[in-house]
Amino acid sequence: MENLAKVKCEPCRIGAPQLTSEQISEYNQIIPEWVVVQDEHVNKLERYFKTKDYTTTIKFVNAIAEIANSEDHHPVLLAEFSSVTVWWWTHKIKGLHLNDFIMAAKTDEIFNSRF
Repeated sequence: MENLAKVKCEPCRIGAPQLTSEQISEYNQIIPEWVVVQDEHVNKLERYFKTKDYTTTIKFVNAIAEIANSEDHHPVLLAEFSSVTVWWWTHKIKGLHLNDFIMAAKTDEIFNSRF
């Protein structure tokens, strides 16, 4: 699954299995700028994006919101003057799912193609 950005998210239910450490490691090789962080015992994907200015920051946040709505999978976003920090994880399973890596790849694609 080389191009995660082209994959559609699948509906995720409570009780769906979290990705294993091996799967996380494998998918993380495809999106190397993202780091796995643990917050309150929950694995999350995190990436910091540097933007030109606040207007660009908000445009990027809005682009992420648009794709998040279309995929029905939503991140936590921190918008600052010239940066955006994004966290992806699956709330229903309190951890990482393939959808999180798909959305991280889509986020990268948006940033790299427009910002």
